[in-house]
This record gives sequence, structure tokens and C-alpha cells, in this order.
Amino acid sequence: MRRLLALRQDQKLTTRHVRLMAQSLEVTERTVWRWLAAAERDESAAAEPGARAQSKDRFSVTPEVRRRLAMWKGNVAAVHGELIARAAKGEGEPPPSIPTLHRAIQRDLTPGERAARKHDVFLARPRSWRNYVWETDHMQAPLLVDVDGKARRPWITWFTDCATNAITGVAVTPVHPSRESVLAALRSAVVSEEPYGPFGGLPEKVRVDRGKDFLSRTVTAAFDLLDVTVEDLPAYTPHLKGTVEGLNRAVESMLLAALPGYARQPRPGKRPSRPKDEVLLSFEDFTARLLAWTSWWNTEHRPAPLRGRTPLQAWQDDPTPLRDVPAADLWRFTLEDAGTRTLTTRGIRFRRHDYVGAWMTGQAGIQVRVRFMPHHDHRIEVYHAATGRYLGPADLADQATEEQVRAVRRARAARSRRLKKDLEASQRERYAAVTQAEPPRRLGALTGAQADAELAQSAGTGLSQLALPDVIPPAAPPADWRTPASLVALTTPSRPTPPPASRDRRAAPPTTDEDGDAS
Repeated sequence: MRRLLALRQDQKLTTRHVRLMAQSLEVTERTVWRWLAAAERDESAAAEPGARAQSKDRFSVTPEVRRRLAMWKGNVAAVHGELIARAAKGEGEPPPSIPTLHRAIQRDLTPGERAARKHDVFLARPRSWRNYVWETDHMQAPLLVDVDGKARRPWITWFTDCATNAITGVAVTPVHPSRESVLAALRSAVVSEEPYGPFGGLPEKVRVDRGKDFLSRTVTAAFDLLDVTVEDLPAYTPHLKGTVEGLNRAVESMLLAALPGYARQPRPGKRPSRPKDEVLLSFEDFTARLLAWTSWWNTEHRPAPLRGRTPLQAWQDDPTPLRDVPAADLWRFTLEDAGTRTLTTRGIRFRRHDYVGAWMTGQAGIQVRVRFMPHHDHRIEVYHAATGRYLGPADLADQATEEQVRAVRRARAARSRRLKKDLEASQRERYAAVTQAEPPRRLGALTGAQADAELAQSAGTGLSQLALPDVIPPAAPPADWRTPASLVALTTPSRPTPPPASRDRRAAPPTTDEDGDAS
């Protein structure tokens, strides 16, 4: 800036000098002209831009701002709101504006401090042997598919082997996944026969990311029965299971981005929604393409960590023996246990429904153990309670037809829309329009009878109205219980009973002797 001032004083300053200065400082020409005008007004402003900025009183990031920025995971607006709240309570100075706070954070913090997960360096785990560690995860595909006439984003659940980068098992769910998705993917991962092989066998350890489906009682029980250790990783640490996270990114860039219905593709103009004439893939077609891509990944793709080999070649080159499980045992271990039941003449009673099977003829009266796949209410699997022998499946008795199920779903959807509309109408508030400054006036008059009826209806839906205390009369407490009556009897001193003679003497009237003394 001092050089530009000298050129202006010598009347040699040109636009070319200003343009070169702006290019070297990566600012606009207008900014350089503004600096030059400020330097002419104030000599101290003629210092270098960095020194001039340091000479001014500007906001700097304090340790308190660093701690709050780390707590809010880089959310500057949330940090600014907390600083305002602290200043209102008199616990600190008023914070600067949000743009000033943004500039201070950009200036005083490194990229790693602003977003450690993106800019930090993480060490890679050493390569082990096959089936030593698996990683598993849910992934919501950024893709819309046709599921029963509705556009939905399916979920993918898969297991991957960390030593060979092989996808050992995969399951696709049209809507939200559950423990049933994890069990289905686990079953396809462990089975080493076609169509799931040659990858398979039991791993020694499985890494999960604190997902409630992976840590559910049913899934953890299946892992315990299969002698597999579950490693629950801390929250917000995707770098600790980088193999499956890399697979999530790879399937999006290699497959999903090229399919119709991709949700993150750029749209013309500012329309965030998809075109109405876009034809979506059916759920069956999407699943077929995903399984084909999984086969390509395992047999043809050559990841960089494998040094020119495919996951199949790395798997076959590993001499580590596999721990295989018979298909029947695997199916049994990956079912949820519902305890024992008695087989009656009406079948097996389970969750207020009757289940029957052709094999039940002549078996009434025996004790059986029921196992089932979560959310599969149409069928259960039955085993002998004493020997554990598999008896056969049992289907839901009097199961509704497909037409009845569709009619019920339509009725439920209509009722849901009606209730939602009624709720919105009841919560909608209207105010009168005004042409002068006056308090707001709420519209919507009610009669006294309407108000009493609605209040009575609201009070009638409370839990106290649902209680039925007289349905089951209370029984007498056991003899060894300490009741309030027995405690009173123990703490109250008893008065001694007088003998019969004294009682009679008190009841008789007083008499006098010969001397006139009362006796």
C-alpha cells in the first residue's frame, strides 16, 4: 500500500498497478482502491494488510468459543446463540455478529479444527486374515424406487470382510430396516453355498456403530449362539469402520448415481423435486441390479488395498480355515425365541392368534418351543421343547385374503388422512384483519354447550376414565404380611382385664357397716 501511495504522489499510479495488486492479494480492484483511500486519510492504514488487520481491535476466537464449537460440532449459529444467552445473563461480553464470528473462525482455526473428521489423518488398520473382522451397517439408498405404487428410498444392510473387502452378505428393505433385516443379511453372509457363496463362514468379530437394530436382544442372542464377538464402536466414529463406510460411498458413485430416480442429481433451474414423467425402477429391478453389482464387486473389481487382486482372489488365496454352520442350525439360531407353548386341538396360541400346520395331527398335548422371524406374523417355526427337534412350520389360521388386506390398508390410510385433517382444522387459529393499531382479536366463537361437550369428551379420554378398579376385587393379604390394622394392634397397649370378683364389687351398690363407714 505504501508503494501505491508513493506512485500516486509521483502521479504515476495507473489502473494496471491496482489490478496487479488486487491479483497478488486475491481481492477485487475496488477493495484496493478503498484501501488506498483509507491510507490517504490515515497514515497508519498504509501498513501491510496483515499488519493493519492486526493493529485493529478485532474479535478473536477464545478458548470458550473453541470448546463450544467442538460441543456443537461446528455449528456456528448455535455457538452464537449460546454466547448471546450468556451475555443476557451477565456472564460475558456481547458476542459479535454471526458473519464476524464466521470470519474469526475461518481465520483463527485450521481446517482440521473446523472439521476434524474431514481434514484429519487416520491410520489404517493392518490387514488380517479372512473372517477375522466383519463390519456391518445400514444405508439408505439416495434413490427412489417404486414400492407398491409409491416412491420410496430403500435401505441396504450388508456385511463386509475387512481383510478381503468382500461383500459377504446383503439384504434390501423397501422401507425402514429392523432386526429382521440384520438377521436376513447375517444369514446370507454366513452361508457359503450357492447362491450366497463362496464367501461365508462365521467371523470372529463384528463391528457395529451403536445401531439399536444391531444391538437388539434378538441379534445379540444370535451372535452369542454363533460364538461371534460384537464390537460396539463409540458414537460419531465412522472412521473406525472405514471398510463398510467406503462401501457405502462406492455403491452410490458406481451404481446408484447412474440409475433413474437418483435423489441427488442436479435439477434444471431451482426445482428440488423430480420430474413427473420420470419412470422409477421397481423394487425387484433395483434389488436385481444391486445384487449384480455386488457380484461384480466381489469377482471383477480390484480395490487398491488388494494390490491388483479381486476380493474373490484374495479370499481364495487366504488359507485360513472357515467355521461353517449347517443351514438348519443357522436358520434356528437366527430366529427370535418366544418360549414354550402347549400344542392344543386348536393349534398353537401365539400373540392372541392360532397357528396350525399339517404335521400337528395326533400331536396335541406336547410341549413345543416357538421361534419366529421378527415382523413375519404369518408363520412361526416350531421345535420340540424337550429334544429340540424341528417339527415344522405353522401358519396363521383364518388368514385374511389379499383383497381384504388391501381394503384394510386403504381404510387405514383414509382414516389417517381424516384424522390429520381434523387435527389441522382444530389447531388452526384465525385472527381478524385490522386497519388500525389494535390488539389481535381471535376469531371462532363457541357456545357454552359446545365448550362443555368438548371438555367432557376430553376428560372422558383420560387414563382415569379407562381404569376399572372393580373388575377384579382385591383379595385378602397373606397372613404373614404387616397390614396397617396389625401394626396398630402391635403398638397400642392392652388394658388388663379385672378379675370377676372385683368386677362384681364395682357393679354392686355401696353398703355401710355398723359404724356407718362405707365398705
